[in-house]
Amino acid sequence: MKTATSLLAPLLILITTAGSAFAWGPHGHMLVAAIAWQKLTPPVKAEVTRLLKENPNYDDWIQGVAAADVDEVAFITAATWPDFIKGADGYSNDGQHPPSGSKAGQNIGYDDMLQHRYWHYYDTPFSPDHTKLGKPDRVNALTQIQKLTAALKSSTDDSIRSYDLVWLEHIVGDVHQPLHATARFDKQDKKGDQGGNLVLLCTANQAAAGNLKKCKATLHSLWDGLPGSGSDPITVRNQAAGLAAANATAAANLNPVDWINESFQSAKVDVYVAPIGIGDGPFTPDAAYRAHGRSVAAERVALAGARLANLLNANVTTH
Repeated sequence: MKTATSLLAPLLILITTAGSAFAWGPHGHMLVAAIAWQKLTPPVKAEVTRLLKENPNYDDWIQGVAAADVDEVAFITAATWPDFIKGADGYSNDGQHPPSGSKAGQNIGYDDMLQHRYWHYYDTPFSPDHTKLGKPDRVNALTQIQKLTAALKSSTDDSIRSYDLVWLEHIVGDVHQPLHATARFDKQDKKGDQGGNLVLLCTANQAAAGNLKKCKATLHSLWDGLPGSGSDPITVRNQAAGLAAANATAAANLNPVDWINESFQSAKVDVYVAPIGIGDGPFTPDAAYRAHGRSVAAERVALAGARLANLLNANVTTH
């Protein structure tokens, strides 16, 4: 058996080598789940705990965990599973964009061995230079939040409900990351910048030395990492307890269309702003940009956690 930390090792390797595929990184997703756990009702906690035991990696999540922490750690770690399967044996990459067949939006539980990478985002298009806009994918984070929530509430199949629960833990966090709610179209990226994945960044030292060819970090990966790093569930739980609480009125809004629109607006006013210019750069974010980004990320993570809890409290049928 692996510990929860060792289970995340291949995920962390993937993030290091291909960070464009992730939102918030494991730390951010675990923060969202840790916040949500504290706001779940006791009956819902009991039911999600029961459902998570259906996950094929459940035993790995709780290996070596103190008995008093098992249920919470499992819930927190589960939020990383839809990214974990991107590097796990047996799962197929069916494309960054959805295939045309019916399997793109299927909801069949853990028998589904597709990675469904396009479930992680909704690319609201915009252009600062009047480049022609593309359209969001047919199957996306919005369609799946709606579908999985309905199935979680109505299905009697525990495998499907468990699968839906784990995905919802993750996608609700995804759509609160501004760059998972947009694609910028400009003269350099006529097909879109893939949520900032094509926008390159330099460190101040690289820029000063003129080493622009070594600037490989992306705008997307910068925002993924703003909530913090590390994958220890107990450390994440402690950090979550110190975050400012989300606005209760905003947290009560369970319309994912509004969540995505908020993130889209944030992308325009918080992300694609100086020193980030039009095109793929490379650009050099300064200390002020990064500090503001951390503040925005903390607010979005706290709001995602509160909304996830409210969504589950309203839709998890208890026994």
